Amino acid sequence: MQKVTTRNFDTPNSFRIDTYIKNQGYEAARKALTQMTPAQVIDEVKNANLRGLGGAGFATGMKWSFIPKDNPKPKYLVVNGDEGEPGTFKDKYILELDPHALIEGMIITCYAIGSHKGYVYIRGEYLKSIERLRSAIQEAHQKGFLGKGIMGTSFDLEIVVHQGAGAYICGEETALLESLEGKKGFPRLKPPFPAVVGLFGCPTVINNVETLACVGPIILKGAQWYAQLGCEKNGGNRIFCVSGHVNKPGIYELPNGTTLREIIYQHAGGILNGRQLKAVIPGGISAPLLTPDQLDVKMDFDSLKAAGTMAGSGGIIVMDDSTCMVWAAMIAARFYAHESCGQCSPCREGSGWVYRNIKRIYHGEGRPVDLKNLPGIVGNIGGNTICAFGDAVTMCISSYVQKFRHEFEAHVNEEKCGLCSKHQEVAN
Repeated sequence: MQKVTTRNFDTPNSFRIDTYIKNQGYEAARKALTQMTPAQVIDEVKNANLRGLGGAGFATGMKWSFIPKDNPKPKYLVVNGDEGEPGTFKDKYILELDPHALIEGMIITCYAIGSHKGYVYIRGEYLKSIERLRSAIQEAHQKGFLGKGIMGTSFDLEIVVHQGAGAYICGEETALLESLEGKKGFPRLKPPFPAVVGLFGCPTVINNVETLACVGPIILKGAQWYAQLGCEKNGGNRIFCVSGHVNKPGIYELPNGTTLREIIYQHAGGILNGRQLKAVIPGGISAPLLTPDQLDVKMDFDSLKAAGTMAGSGGIIVMDDSTCMVWAAMIAARFYAHESCGQCSPCREGSGWVYRNIKRIYHGEGRPVDLKNLPGIVGNIGGNTICAFGDAVTMCISSYVQKFRHEFEAHVNEEKCGLCSKHQEVAN
């Protein structure tokens, strides 16, 4: 398998610009700036079938083409490096081990959309990532790859690194824009969409780190080369983050369309201690659960959607047969209740209600009416909020209750399910 985004990870000093240049680094940016028009760059990315790898899976080249060409306002590129989705940690490694891949992708993207300023929004806990990226930006300036007249052309570009405060909601693109502007991270009503009214009221493209790290190889080797690495409508590879009850947790760059079974049992070494698989979260904690009979699903956006879940951020969380699913649902609900920004009443009130409800059930204090009420509570959150946070609560929690209802019933009727004790302190 040909690596794309992790191609330099095993090279000593991979984060240094001299190492990156030795491995054809910045040749794609030079090709774009000197041999291609912005429209040609956009078409190449479209034909590569590159989709947004931060969660939504929207066609990247199509998103770029939405930037109005006749708008006199400045245009901006914003990179989402917040990576707050539990179970996801791929962007962290790109920023630490190959930050120049992101910078080169930003140069090409900014050229394509007519932007002369890019912002990278990184979650505040990623201190090493921030240090590495800022150092890489300085190196790129010294080589003439950033600043005025980069690479001997008339194109100017500056990149700013912005350190976030660790709010999950700021992974939502419009909340991220609000935070960048110095305001509270509240999602915006859409339309207007960021492509028309984005950062500082100007046309803006927002992509995540992994997506932009793919752009350089696409321009250097061509759209057809990249598209054929993946599957239909899902070009190239993506990085899967595997955690939980597996023998070899970590990140794995694999073609789009690789089956979940292959990822878990071949690449991640199978289930820890030889136990049986019970459930898998395939795309970060927001994604609905899959059960063992669904392991042959292909890990691409369209196949996972057809299976009733989503590819999301590529965060695969594996749970074995020792896991109490009521406990797992409670942990997820606690996360959502804590991270709700509070702007929308259904989410602000509903996420807390869901958590308190499941917590009572887990501790053996639940009533039959609590379990009966859960579907209605989560159902009234999804589809009634400004952003997709409420939908995530609905999809995530509903899958636990639907697929493992017998464990919830055991906690209500018998005060526990046999896999845990109602006195388990870790669940408080």
